[in-house]
Amino acid sequence: MSSINYSNSNTNPSIILNKFFKLLLISGFIFYIIYILLFFNPYYNISTFFTKSSPKGPELATSSFSPTNISDIVFSIAGSTTTWWERTSYIESWWKPNITRGYVFFEKNPQEITPWPKYYPQFRISENTSKYKDYDKHLFRQAIRVTRLILETFNVENEGVRWYILADDDTIFFVNNLVDVLGKYDHNKYFYIGMNSECHASNYYHSFEMAFGGAGFALSYPLAKALVKNLDVCLKRYPNLYGSDHILQSCVADLGVSITQEKGFHQIDLHNDISGLLSAHPQSPLLSLHHLHEVDPIFPSLNRSESLNHLVKAAKIDESRLLQQTICYHKPKNWTFSISWGYSVHVYESILLPSILRKPLQTFTPWSKSAKPFFVFDTRFPSKNPCEAPHVFFFDSVERGDYVVMSYGRSKARGLPTCTAGGNHSADSMSKIYVLTPRRKHDLIGGKRECCDVVNIKQGMDATEIKLRDCLENEILPP
Repeated sequence: MSSINYSNSNTNPSIILNKFFKLLLISGFIFYIIYILLFFNPYYNISTFFTKSSPKGPELATSSFSPTNISDIVFSIAGSTTTWWERTSYIESWWKPNITRGYVFFEKNPQEITPWPKYYPQFRISENTSKYKDYDKHLFRQAIRVTRLILETFNVENEGVRWYILADDDTIFFVNNLVDVLGKYDHNKYFYIGMNSECHASNYYHSFEMAFGGAGFALSYPLAKALVKNLDVCLKRYPNLYGSDHILQSCVADLGVSITQEKGFHQIDLHNDISGLLSAHPQSPLLSLHHLHEVDPIFPSLNRSESLNHLVKAAKIDESRLLQQTICYHKPKNWTFSISWGYSVHVYESILLPSILRKPLQTFTPWSKSAKPFFVFDTRFPSKNPCEAPHVFFFDSVERGDYVVMSYGRSKARGLPTCTAGGNHSADSMSKIYVLTPRRKHDLIGGKRECCDVVNIKQGMDATEIKLRDCLENEILPP
């Protein structure tokens, strides 16, 4: 057997070990230089160097789950057997049998109709609340019952739920818009989404941090679960609060959660003619309307039920644009057009700025005059000045072709002289306005208003055509 020759420089262990340490030192020096260059570079975040290729990085935090759809939402509707049959037209306008999920809760069995119609939500009888008799003198029995609806709904619907919507039986929802808006939020976190009242007194006497139940509000699943676990404790904490929505808001606050406001929820704590409000809707998708039985019919030529169905007709064409305000100008005549899509068009015989037109005309009165200012938003007083008073047109009919063509007809004669300051161009003869809309959906969420052009004024036919379009980059109105 021959012995190993350690004199060979290529196989001598000490030489190999020395080469290894030299290589290690050189590699360490190179990595050190790279680290110094990155660390002291003010334009480079070193943390992204190590995480940027990771599939679990923060850029995927909100895109790791599927988009929200209608099956992820459960509605909990507070009903009453004394008013339900007067309000069925409200629920019929938006409820989608076999698509929408949820229940209407009654204080007792509604025995007037058997069997229960399939095109209504399933009904349930609210649980007995007699255990609260010790402080019943403080809490209204109805408030206890309605507050507990989130618990009763959670107990029967908690699989595959992202959002719970609580509302009254006279609340009208625009479900497609609701899905789009809730899809902005991470349903795995605590969210309490709704809106205040339009009337200052209502907020003053209840809470400016409260989502009003008539308008409806949304609770994310984790928040609903936490509320259910602590609800009886919470009811005992607040025996002197008036309404269920105020009690729930207080319970939510105890969990460390504040309201997230969405302006598309509408309590409608108003009276009389709300056309001024609907003609200058906030730049937000329309989500709900409440108290329509307390105001004038929203279309003056129709009754309340017909008016609701007429508005829904426009919503079925394009819910994303419903009531969204678009403003454009016809400079040759110095006319201004303010369009509330699917509802109304106001024509002014002068150039009025968008900052003015976005303020609703105060055609309505407050729910209560016990606190001032009356409203929580800016308004304009109706004027008899012919340069400030609009010619008013309401949604009449709709046709589909290459464009969606909305027809608006004059409500009534304005009854004022022509605006001389605008060039003495009367719009009295105009009887029809046609608004041409692209068939694609308008992405209002996170975006801005659409723009429009007056493309044709037909003198002999007393009609005007307006075409909606995307606003140009850096476009300012009026041009």
